[in-house]
Amino acid sequence: MMVRMAHLALATAFFAGLALDITVPATVLSVMGLCRWLLVNGMPGSSLEERAA
Repeated sequence: MMVRMAHLALATAFFAGLALDITVPATVLSVMGLCRWLLVNGMPGSSLEERAA
C-alpha cells in the first residue's frame, strides 16, 4: 500500500512538472508578444513597415 502511494505521488509530481514545463514558457512568450504588439501598435509612427521603407 505504501509503495502504491509513493508511486502515485511520484507520478503526480512528474506530470505536474510536465504541465509547468509547457505553461511557463507559453505564458512568457504570450507576455512578450503582447508587449511587442503594444509597443508597435501603441506608438504612432513607429510601425515596422515605416521603418523598413
